[in-house]
Amino acid sequence: MTTTDAVAFWDGVYAARPAAGDPQPNVRLTETVTGLPAGDALDLGCGDGGDALWLAGQGWQITAADISAVAVERLAALARAHGLGDRVTAVRHDLHTSFPPGGFDLICAHYLHTPCDLDRATVLRSAAYALRPGGRLLVVDHGSAAPWSWNQEPDTHYPSPQEVAAGIDLAPEAWTVERADAPRRIATGPGGRTAEVIDHVLLIRRTA
Repeated sequence: MTTTDAVAFWDGVYAARPAAGDPQPNVRLTETVTGLPAGDALDLGCGDGGDALWLAGQGWQITAADISAVAVERLAALARAHGLGDRVTAVRHDLHTSFPPGGFDLICAHYLHTPCDLDRATVLRSAAYALRPGGRLLVVDHGSAAPWSWNQEPDTHYPSPQEVAAGIDLAPEAWTVERADAPRRIATGPGGRTAEVIDHVLLIRRTA
């Protein structure tokens, strides 16, 4: 799938969804970040913007990146509507070809899955190197498919947090894995449907 196709695919995904007036943050983000001092954060694949808006509300300065211009424009408008326009910078970025510049205290990548070409290991390695000392990289992946997911392939392999960490291949003297597990939660989908799903959670801290 070409970059043009990828943009069209994700623009179509977000255009087909009703714009969320108050998107909610992911629970793995709130449980990880609550209590941390606010700093500079990067949200990779910001989507509807719930994570970015929540972080901004907690005092973080957030760069929110997505391949979809529809998602980026919606988030920028929501940030202004919530009085957070000065804390949220929403940018369209194709992680297949480039990575947002800067240094960060927190980088989160929630459900960064796509049917399009994307070398995730390279993206996540770039994220780890973009952390300041003491900064954290939070990677939350699907460990199962919700009934409303776009990916319903029965043979889909969901890499474990340990597999993801091995793929990033970071030097242990400079990065420490603080969490690698597979908790369950009740997810809410379109129309209020609910289902139990598995998250694969990886939290890495830069120590040097």
